[in-house]
Amino acid sequence: MKAELQEALAQIEKDKGIKKEVLIQATKDALTSAYKKGFGSTHNFEVEFDNKKGFYLVFNKDVVETVKNPHTQISLSEAKKFDAQAEIGSKVKIESFLEDFGRIAAQTAKQVITQRIREAEKNLIYEEFKGRTGEVITGIIQRTGKNQNVLIQLGKTEAILPHKEQIFNEKYKVGDRIKCYILNAIIGNRGPEIILSRTYPELVKRLFEMEVPEIYENIVSIKSVSRVPGHRAKIAVASVDSNVDAVGACVGMKGMRVQAVIKELNGEKIDVVGYSEDPAVFIKNALSPAKVEEVIVDKETKSSLVIVPDDQLSLAIGKEGQNVRLAAKLTNWRIDIKSKSQITKEREAELLKKAEELAKKKEEETGDIKELSGVGPKLESKLKEAGFKTIEDIAKSTIKELTAIPLLGKVKAEKLLKEAKERQK
Repeated sequence: MKAELQEALAQIEKDKGIKKEVLIQATKDALTSAYKKGFGSTHNFEVEFDNKKGFYLVFNKDVVETVKNPHTQISLSEAKKFDAQAEIGSKVKIESFLEDFGRIAAQTAKQVITQRIREAEKNLIYEEFKGRTGEVITGIIQRTGKNQNVLIQLGKTEAILPHKEQIFNEKYKVGDRIKCYILNAIIGNRGPEIILSRTYPELVKRLFEMEVPEIYENIVSIKSVSRVPGHRAKIAVASVDSNVDAVGACVGMKGMRVQAVIKELNGEKIDVVGYSEDPAVFIKNALSPAKVEEVIVDKETKSSLVIVPDDQLSLAIGKEGQNVRLAAKLTNWRIDIKSKSQITKEREAELLKKAEELAKKKEEETGDIKELSGVGPKLESKLKEAGFKTIEDIAKSTIKELTAIPLLGKVKAEKLLKEAKERQK
């Protein structure tokens, strides 16, 4: 039995990848459980392992003058055969080879060993995938489970692609190969659960890393990614080498590299844009494919105003605001977009308002003509029609200019001019 057990353990270690120490402990526990069923709980024994002896029993017995329970006690004369130093009151260890199991005991041992092996396998799976969180892995679609979850075969284990992590318009066919992002590894009620994702923004980043050698070689770096799964994604890239065009490297010759990623994501549109430390330039790039005329940024509030030609407004905003939202996520800036004609109208209205405010302010500073003696509503109206809106205007005029105004004779004009000049002193 010794040779058979050791051979079996070696084979399990090779096939399952479970450490021998784990298997030995599992076997010791199994044999202990089996022998307790065979001997009953009256025996005080342990199962030990030695590379030469294999598995063996060690009975612990008390040395007594009169043996009442031979399962737990031993006489001094018998104890001396195993330990010359034995004395009354001490304990001796008696080794014994494993005896044949009964059918029930053997079944118990098998169940315990099988259970421990399964537990060890689950722990190996958990430890492996816990350290691989953030990787992209290729699996085979196994079946659709409950709650519309998809089960993916990953070598010897299965992983879950939850419904919320699936791209809304994707169809999953049993037997198809699929790339997924390892989102998490957790211990569930049924053991380790590997959670995958097809919607996580980092999936786009990892797929580009697999397709673009310059990224793998750290010549091109991915600065940020934003995504509406199944619709569109934006990826900002930069190069540490001035001779390497980051956007061109990611797009590839005739768009081959970006098309490979798009194909893997079932046609999801991808905009590759150049990253810049200048927020105005970065925002302009992020709004691709729309053309931008001007970007005004407020660094304190991290907000920006983007001005685009009238025919680019809808493209810049995108369907249901998708393009501008993705650009805002990509740059981490608030983006407001207006057309050139909108800005022109607003600026004209603002200039008119400022002009009116300045005129009013000037009128207040130079004095209203109705403050002059003898200027009633009718004369005030006539003076303003003639261009005399302030006391300063009258002070700078002549008698001839004033008498040309109806209702204003020479005498009254002279008094008006005199008073206006005095007020200006």
